[in-house]
Amino acid sequence: MKRLWIALALLATLLCGTLLHTWSLEGFTEELTASLEQAQRLVTADRWEEARSVTQKALETWSGRDVYLHVLLRHADTDQIYAGFQEVLALLTSGEYGEYAAANARLLTQIKLLSEAEQLTLKNVF
Repeated sequence: MKRLWIALALLATLLCGTLLHTWSLEGFTEELTASLEQAQRLVTADRWEEARSVTQKALETWSGRDVYLHVLLRHADTDQIYAGFQEVLALLTSGEYGEYAAANARLLTQIKLLSEAEQLTLKNVF
């Protein structure tokens, strides 16, 4: 009987850790998404330098959690998002609106999908 309680305690701990990770990642990705959407609005208003600054801060936020992200998420996903940030920053420097808008939309989608992939849903479990 003692083994059963230990197993249940371990399962409960894992479930709590998973829920905490999901909640934390959701807040983190929402923050990044808000920053990138703000940068998009700044570009639309022809404020490219401010948009670059906002995007650079978002990248710094992403890089600040690099170890956490690489430990708990797929490396391919995190690397792809990092590469997306680099592409968006390069396009902000070049001033190509059409290409920037497409790259930024792609990056936003990748970040949203990252959060959705970690949600505890039947779709993700099975």
